[in-house]
Amino acid sequence: MPKENTFEIKPGNYQELGANFDGEGVNFALFSAHAERVELCLFDETGQHEIARLELPEYTHEIWHGYVPGLKPGALYGYRVYGPYDPENGHRFNPNKLLIDPYARELVGDIEWNDAHFGYELLHEEKDLSFDERDSAPFTPKCKVIDPNYDWQDNQRPAIAWPHTVVYESHVKGFTQLNPAIPPELRGTFEGMGHQASVDYIKSLGITAVELLPVHWFPDDQHLLDRGLKNFWGYNSLAFFAPASRYYGPAGLKGFREMVRAYHDAGIEVILDVVYNHTAEGNELGPTLSFKGIDNFSYYRTMPDQHRYYINDTGTGNTLNTSHPRVLQMVMDSLRYWAEAMHIDGFRFDLGTILGREPKGFDPRGGFFDAVTQDPVLSKLKLIGEPWDIGPGGYQVGGFPPGWGEWNDKYRDTVREYWKGDNVTTDFAARLLGSGDLYDLRGRRPWASVNFITAHDGFTLNDLVSYNEKHNEDNGEDNNDGHNDNRSYNYGEEGPTENPDIIAIREQQKRNFLTTLFFSHGTPMLLAGDEFGRTQGGNNNGYCQDSEISWVDWEGEYQSEQGQALREFTRQLIALRAQQPLLRRESWRDGLEIRWFNAGGGDQQPEQWDEGSTIGVAISRPDLIHEEGIWHDMLMLFNPFECSVQFQIPQFGEGGWALELITASNVETGTVITEPVDFELPGRSIALFTRP
Repeated sequence: MPKENTFEIKPGNYQELGANFDGEGVNFALFSAHAERVELCLFDETGQHEIARLELPEYTHEIWHGYVPGLKPGALYGYRVYGPYDPENGHRFNPNKLLIDPYARELVGDIEWNDAHFGYELLHEEKDLSFDERDSAPFTPKCKVIDPNYDWQDNQRPAIAWPHTVVYESHVKGFTQLNPAIPPELRGTFEGMGHQASVDYIKSLGITAVELLPVHWFPDDQHLLDRGLKNFWGYNSLAFFAPASRYYGPAGLKGFREMVRAYHDAGIEVILDVVYNHTAEGNELGPTLSFKGIDNFSYYRTMPDQHRYYINDTGTGNTLNTSHPRVLQMVMDSLRYWAEAMHIDGFRFDLGTILGREPKGFDPRGGFFDAVTQDPVLSKLKLIGEPWDIGPGGYQVGGFPPGWGEWNDKYRDTVREYWKGDNVTTDFAARLLGSGDLYDLRGRRPWASVNFITAHDGFTLNDLVSYNEKHNEDNGEDNNDGHNDNRSYNYGEEGPTENPDIIAIREQQKRNFLTTLFFSHGTPMLLAGDEFGRTQGGNNNGYCQDSEISWVDWEGEYQSEQGQALREFTRQLIALRAQQPLLRRESWRDGLEIRWFNAGGGDQQPEQWDEGSTIGVAISRPDLIHEEGIWHDMLMLFNPFECSVQFQIPQFGEGGWALELITASNVETGTVITEPVDFELPGRSIALFTRP
């Protein structure tokens, strides 16, 4: 406790939560429905010495609040919250623990893990029913009051229409750490991600939206640090308003805004992967860092008859209680903050099903979805759900409400199986044409299906065609972590090879996957580095690998002959998608004509769908026939099998067919076919024909 207190505190107001500077002082407001009193602790600029402890004088509508005149941006603070320590009834108040403001806009320092972070005595026989009196302040990050002003210089949102969107999933540090075109002091930072070299490269691919893995402030778990590892991905948020300071460059918080502005100036949107389903405080045996000590019973879902324990629909120990109006408000306020103060263009919601889970189960008309749908700011942004979690009824692909896009893992799995030669032809056809079986309802559009072959979680594209098994030994979990069902294939040797035949097959399969992705209806998402064959050495769970396993290799893979060829091929695919409406369907009611053909040139018959076969699809839009440079007819042939197939090119409509693109490397494009002939479709290949 400080010896002297030179700060005055006034009642202030409850209407704006967090620490907010008004030009003359700072208003503090904290929600807690069950607290008995709250102390605001102010610290010196080092964060090591408490210089004042002020009791918040007012309590209005379950908000504790006070105003400190003369306090300025840069001030460091935290809270101590008093109330019952009664875990069996869901209450875990312990004023010995310095708590992080859920609305903190910035945090200073890292968590220095210590037994004092736990509200109970770690070695006590009664575990979390015991009470720990040690002060956690010396080991806890401090909240920082920020200056809300920033000159965006007329920055405008690109506002890319959904049907034109191409998403690039990336990691701030992973993308920039090894890039020699970025100054060393900016690598691994927001400023490095927004550096001209980063922006120009992503722009050159034809990407319209960068989706960043979590940038909300998160700690490194003690069990990872003990193994010499870190929480690389960041799916363990603790502060939903504060950027992860580990990505700060010389400009600090300002660097994040400069990054966003750089992408907007290039016409590229920025989407954040956000984790509002749980926090870093874990289960009943986890630390007391913020929410748990502020109002555990309100912030978390606890077991109905045993409030000591948490509902764990996330697999991480706890689940945020978005059914509570103040918790829901926090999530909404956080989203609006990133949208309005940081100019973010959209969000991808990790384990998004949880946000729609009410006490009786998942509800697409639940409180969270209703709040977003009616919100005048958020409803206009790109909203993408990861439509699954591990809770009851957690798999909800196709179940999100209108206005939302969804990660479509049925697309991922089916496309992987198809190019392995599995009999999934019927499902493949549905995924190729936008998964209408899932999304053609309630006025939803084809873009609702966010299609992906690979993502941060799982194999990279290169590893998908190079490994039969995962190789996660470096994670320190005896290779027991990560998915076992990868639907991958190594084509003869596990991992890197010098066999030219295997290399050729792998490169062709990469082209098949990428062509399928960018020529499918829906919204394509490309994993950063897949365009030039980035590898993780067979590691399919790099969550803890802040290392060369996860960092993009800008000199080896990027500069290789194969990498350059694949990159140029990817650019060609994305450019064609941007130019041709037939490749990016906007509506289920657009007059599109679709015919499926068998290798004999006739219409695909019902019994043939069940056989697993080489197929062709003709897609036509008669209304485009007079558009200069725009395809009104196209024909795609798919052969997932090892051997070539004689495919009779069907003749219908006016004119012949010109071979526009083929994924096999030994076939020249430009051939024009004007009559029914057998076209030799190479094994494991796609051929695209258009009207000459």
